Amino acid sequence: MIAVLDYGIGNLRSAEKALLRVGADARLVDSPEGAIDASGVVLPGVGAFGACARALRYSGLDEVVRLCITDGRPFLGICVGLQLLFEGSEEDPEIPGLGILQGSVRALRTTERRPQMQWNLVRQVAGRSSRLLGDGGSRWYYFVHSYVPFPEGEEVPHSVVGTCDYGGEMAVAFERGNMFGTQFHPEKSASAGLQLLERFARICTEEPSGS
Repeated sequence: MIAVLDYGIGNLRSAEKALLRVGADARLVDSPEGAIDASGVVLPGVGAFGACARALRYSGLDEVVRLCITDGRPFLGICVGLQLLFEGSEEDPEIPGLGILQGSVRALRTTERRPQMQWNLVRQVAGRSSRLLGDGGSRWYYFVHSYVPFPEGEEVPHSVVGTCDYGGEMAVAFERGNMFGTQFHPEKSASAGLQLLERFARICTEEPSGS
């Protein structure tokens, strides 16, 4: 079972439906107890960083995220769900993130319009394999965001497996062990997004590899 964390905010139902469509046993889970037996965890997110961070902590599901990653169970953060893994965000500087990844979330540094609300080409980083993105090619995914992670430290940049160009190159897909994150929305990205979610579902059937 893949637990889609229901903390009362974000595109929860669409993420669940997309996983069901690719044959996964996905369920909305609104308590830590509901995720105990999950083989994988998905954290969607839409809206403001601060509101999502507060709602996640209030629900107690932030500990599910930490435990899942510590245990090496597959985890997928989508959009703000990815951003919450970082230390904080310019959008709500007084609200801390989970601090699982070093770095912060910042406004798009671009002369392009904000938010980026469009399809964009995601390129896999040369020389880096990715179980989530697939065969090393480039694919189109759908984005809706005004902020993006800026990873820092020695380890985190090596977890970047996908980038896109929007007034400059930015990191939009992350992978470290069984921890995955996408700034784009696979559940809104037609066949490419469904294929990505199908790959994640397959990863959830494998033995944990550690984080």
